Amino acid sequence: MNAELSILDLFLQASLLVKCVMVMLMMMSVVSWAMILKRSQILSRARSQAAHFEERFWSGMDLSSLYQDVQTRKDNLTGSEQIFYHGFKEFARLHRANGKLPESVMEGTSRAMRVSLSREVDRLENQLPFLATIGSISPYIGLFGTVWGIMHAFIALGSVQQATLSMVAPGIAEALVATAMGLFAAIPAVMFYNQLTNKVAKLEHTYATFMEEFSSILHRQAFSANQE
Repeated sequence: MNAELSILDLFLQASLLVKCVMVMLMMMSVVSWAMILKRSQILSRARSQAAHFEERFWSGMDLSSLYQDVQTRKDNLTGSEQIFYHGFKEFARLHRANGKLPESVMEGTSRAMRVSLSREVDRLENQLPFLATIGSISPYIGLFGTVWGIMHAFIALGSVQQATLSMVAPGIAEALVATAMGLFAAIPAVMFYNQLTNKVAKLEHTYATFMEEFSSILHRQAFSANQE
């Protein structure tokens, strides 16, 4: 066997179990990259939408008018718009029912916005745990394939009287491909998991800050209306 073997040759000559390990790792790599691309697009779009909505919110537009506009798209709301919609809706409902109890109004409004924030963060974090799992287990799966392949190569040497490096090298090489594929799947998964998690944390902070600022505005409205 010469030294010009390609990875495909090594794959074709590997044992069945090592082949299964390689195919599994390749599938995990494809799935992880699909998740990375999809999550990156979702988070980028969420950041852009949050900036656009907050620009409208702080433009001086009447909150009731903004709510009416948002309500027409209530089935497609995300991020800050979602928090605003549920917060203002609950505020208006409670204010009509308990206008003389501003503390109760604000407590219920804050609770509605916190629930909306939690759901939005859950949506943004969707699939990230699976990406972390790929990054964690891929090297071990590859290592398992390597150990099995090397063991298979050395067992095969037991049937010959004189072993040489040229006899054992191809078997070890094909086994080490499994480790390389495990790292190939794990490294991007870990890197992008950390990056995407950081982006989610920044968006969560953006939403939480908006929620607090919006709560302050509603708080002033609730207590000023009660004093009139």
